[in-house]
Amino acid sequence: MTDELIIKDLHVSVEGQNILNGVDLVVRKGEVCALMGPNGSGKSTLAYTLMGHPKYTVDKGEAWYNSVKQNQISVPDFVKLLREKMKLLKIDDSFSRRYLNEGFSGGEKKRAEILQLAVLQPEMAILDETDSGLDIDSLKIVANGINTLIGPDRGILVITHYQRLLNYITPDRVHVMVKGKIVKSGGKELAHELEAKGYDSIIKEAEAQV
Repeated sequence: MTDELIIKDLHVSVEGQNILNGVDLVVRKGEVCALMGPNGSGKSTLAYTLMGHPKYTVDKGEAWYNSVKQNQISVPDFVKLLREKMKLLKIDDSFSRRYLNEGFSGGEKKRAEILQLAVLQPEMAILDETDSGLDIDSLKIVANGINTLIGPDRGILVITHYQRLLNYITPDRVHVMVKGKIVKSGGKELAHELEAKGYDSIIKEAEAQV
């Protein structure tokens, strides 16, 4: 049993095309890790693969997380929990009476995702570009919701293209993916370096090491 999400030498292809080319990554409980990289680098492919999407074929490597527990909750307690989390995320009560994502704006869909996270309270969460398409007010609300869930009993992998989400969520570790492989890791300062210099400098560093 382990309280870590462990990924070792993961190679993944989609319809015969190699996307991930040997990903090594560890996300520990109580830790917030940010996975950044240019478009097409394989970040979302990693998320889909970990979720078991049938379109993604694991050609080599492995990933595991074993410490999974199931908790039962009564209907009244669930309703109470849902209302508490909706209030936290500044979501109107009418939100719960609508069909999921039917007529939702982009920002409402993102809030719904974070609401599900807040209610389900998983030990390990993978957030794939949660900041995509959000205006600044929605971004702050979503980031605040994520921050309330950070703690010693939960590991969070935040996948993002831009640094702006990390202005509101402080990661313990930042990893940069290029061409399906993590090429650089560091602390939160790495995200600021990427914002200042862009991905070109990281790509050149990676190419020089090949």
